[in-house]
Amino acid sequence: MTTNSTMDIPAHVPEDRVVDFDYLRPVGIDEDLHLAWKNVQDTLPDIFWTPRNGGHWVVTRADAIKAIQLDHKRFSHARVTIGGEDVREGAIIQMDPPRHGSYRMLVSPAFSPKAIAALEPIVRETTVSIVEELCLKGECEFVGDFAQILPVVVFLGTVDLPPEDRDYLLPLAEKAIRPRNRQEHLESSTALSEYVARALAARAEQPGSDLLSKIVTAKIGGEPIAFEAAVALSMIVLAGGLDTVASILGFVVRFLALNPGHRQQLINDPSLVPNAVEELIRRHGLINTARLITQDTEFQGMRLKEGEQILVPNHLYGLDERQVDNPLDVDFTRPHPEQHYAAFGNGPHRCPGSFLAKLELTVFLQEWLARIPDFVIKPGTTPRAASGSVSTVQELHLAWDTDPR
Repeated sequence: MTTNSTMDIPAHVPEDRVVDFDYLRPVGIDEDLHLAWKNVQDTLPDIFWTPRNGGHWVVTRADAIKAIQLDHKRFSHARVTIGGEDVREGAIIQMDPPRHGSYRMLVSPAFSPKAIAALEPIVRETTVSIVEELCLKGECEFVGDFAQILPVVVFLGTVDLPPEDRDYLLPLAEKAIRPRNRQEHLESSTALSEYVARALAARAEQPGSDLLSKIVTAKIGGEPIAFEAAVALSMIVLAGGLDTVASILGFVVRFLALNPGHRQQLINDPSLVPNAVEELIRRHGLINTARLITQDTEFQGMRLKEGEQILVPNHLYGLDERQVDNPLDVDFTRPHPEQHYAAFGNGPHRCPGSFLAKLELTVFLQEWLARIPDFVIKPGTTPRAASGSVSTVQELHLAWDTDPR
């Protein structure tokens, strides 16, 4: 949410840990979002307090990020965006164990490795269809022409919703996740909630085998799930399906457009693709979630107060040289890059959609590079990125030769 609001510096915050930093507009974001954030990690304290966006703490290093992710007793998920709303029953990213587990169990089977493997044909068919349509054009705006289409088509299929609804849902998801102001957030979130509520009401009357039917007919603690909780849970699933994969695709393709040698590696040796997916995720993380501090406590030498918030930039985990050697280098032969990122979280809140995200990235690399092996950022254009609770590429124009002879 764009705001320049500041607050007075609390008395318990040391002067040398106060930094005028806005996580929505880190310096250098227009040139390279991840390098802008890496500069924060390299030049600012490991933990600091900023008066921006109402005032909050920020951690920048892998050890702190992981420690907070695993400590829900002191660092609650009840408020996962800076200045955001408190916990809603059913919104699993805002719930702490053990209550969180009851709801997570409703959606996890739909995103298990076995269930995701069954989706590969539709992921591949959709990818091939879009790429072949783009091939002869010689250019595209990648975010709107591909990155947003693939995940939403696959997602709408898994929940048995009309594919044409994507044109209505995508703009709402963008405004809800990266709103310009609180009013825009409220209006878009309300519209998405009403859309989900209508779909769930229809499933309650005529249940099917899709995920929304399983959610609305589920039981929590032996009792039928509250309809409001079913809406909240479905909203989280919807947001992940509409936005997260599209965002990582944008950063991956920007990198490949700027690094033809890496593209050629994958073309020459397709067996590198699975490890390349892990390495590209490590290098291009997205998530900047927050936590609500539940008690007065000490963390990394700082006194934190109950009710304060702390920003946990997960994507900095994979960029920390204390965690991974040469973190800015993309090395498709790096051993086990998945051990060096927190892109999908840690512990009980690890993203259940991670297997689907990796499948879509894998299929994309295989099918796109087979048809459009050489592409660049279209001359005269500049990619646009946005930093937020989920960072993204908003615009990315590509160009390629349609007659490479």
